[in-house]
Amino acid sequence: MDLASSLSRPEITTQVTRGAARLLADLGYTPLAEVCLPNGRRADLMALSARGEFMIIEVKSGIEDFRVDRKWREYGPYCDRFAFAVAPEFPLDILPEDPGLIVADGFGGAVLREPPVATLAGARRKALTIAFGRLAAMRAAGVAVLSLEV
Repeated sequence: MDLASSLSRPEITTQVTRGAARLLADLGYTPLAEVCLPNGRRADLMALSARGEFMIIEVKSGIEDFRVDRKWREYGPYCDRFAFAVAPEFPLDILPEDPGLIVADGFGGAVLREPPVATLAGARRKALTIAFGRLAAMRAAGVAVLSLEV
């Protein structure tokens, strides 16, 4: 039985997010889920590499989710890399070819297409790095915070 037929859309989103986060950690990134960006958009996953590079992952739970949600185009100014993460059953041919592509389930994932690099400006990277660190620390301390305060 495939993931899409046995789970609700929110459950698929949770599973794909969990698997993509595990993959990012395996790749040397530190992921945070549900990060509100300075432009008011919310990234499903935002991750910071040991080299200080940011990757944003947009999780898509199904065809309808992809077709109605175009906010992912507004993430570029806040990351060096951008990718979609989808369940194994997702029809990959409907996704644009430019972003990276991750296929994930609740246990992990695989990069099918490396995200292209679009390097952030130094001042923005510094501001995002500080905000990301503060957000992670607040969450670790149990403070319910979603937004990057840049």
